[in-house]
Amino acid sequence: MDEKGRVAVPAKFRGLFDEGGVVTRGFDPCLVLYPTGEWDAFADRIASLPTSQADARSVAREVFSAASEVELDRLGRINIPPFLRNQAGLSGEVALAGTGTQLEIWDPKRLEEHRAKQPDLASQLERFGI
Repeated sequence: MDEKGRVAVPAKFRGLFDEGGVVTRGFDPCLVLYPTGEWDAFADRIASLPTSQADARSVAREVFSAASEVELDRLGRINIPPFLRNQAGLSGEVALAGTGTQLEIWDPKRLEEHRAKQPDLASQLERFGI
């Protein structure tokens, strides 16, 4: 990440963001970059939660209040707003982790600490019936 908060999206993923994207806080101590179509589908599901339930309102508030639309510049970079950079502890080097339908943006040290706490991959897959 440069001093202006710009992060280069790897070339092989740039096509996913032709129509832009949304960056927001993740459920883990990272940010998540969604392609616009994926974000729209996720946002629809969050918006459909029952507003009569306090925990549903809280989830919607946390998800939507941190969401920021982004577009790739001519060099394939996105600009991450300062409040999100601070929230994820990003400064200087970042690590990108593809999760199938989106990219996570991590502070490399936080990512290593997070991975060290996770059970082994085989037991996780077994738990999900894979």
